[in-house]
Amino acid sequence: MKTSSSLQGRNVHHAFADTPIGRLTLAATDAGLIGVLWPGEQPGRVALTLGPAPSQHPVLEAAIEQLDEYFKGRRRSFDFPTDVHGTAFQERVWEVMWTIPYGEVRTYGQIAAAIGQPTASRAVGGAANHNPLSIFSPCHRIVGANGSLGGFAGGLDTKRKLLELEGHRLGSDGRLMARSLLH
Repeated sequence: MKTSSSLQGRNVHHAFADTPIGRLTLAATDAGLIGVLWPGEQPGRVALTLGPAPSQHPVLEAAIEQLDEYFKGRRRSFDFPTDVHGTAFQERVWEVMWTIPYGEVRTYGQIAAAIGQPTASRAVGGAANHNPLSIFSPCHRIVGANGSLGGFAGGLDTKRKLLELEGHRLGSDGRLMARSLLH
C-alpha cells in the first residue's frame, strides 16, 4: 500500500460522496482512485494524507457518479482508473476481489485458494481489511465459510446493507442464508 512518503510530491485530490451508508471520502492521484475513507476511519488503514480542501478531479467525479449508480441499482461494476499499491500478497488478494461478480460472495478460504495459498484465510482477511477501495474492490463480498460476515472497514452493519443491496438475505443469526453461499 502506498504510504504518504510514496505519495510525496504527488497531488492527492479528495471529494465527498454522500451515500445511503454515510458520507465517504474518496481520494485520487492523477493516475487513479487511491482510497475510500469511511466516517470514523481507523487510522492507518489507508495510508495517505489529504489536502486541506476537497477538489474536483475527473477520476473522483467518475467514481462518485458510478457509486451513485451502484446505490440506485443501475451499476454492477466500476470502470475508472485506480492507483493502489500494497504488498505482493495484498495485491494478489485485491486482484481476486475485483473478479467477484455483483450479487455473489466468496469465502476467505476460496480467495486463499484462488491465490495459491489455501491455508492463508486469515491473511486474506487482513489484506481485505487493508483494501483501500472498499465497495469498488468488493471486500464486502468476502464472508466466512459458515456464512458469517467476518469483518469490514465500514462496519458489519454497512457490510450487511451492501450484501442486501446486492440481493443477499441474512438469517436472524446475522449469517448469509445458504442460497447466498452456493455461488
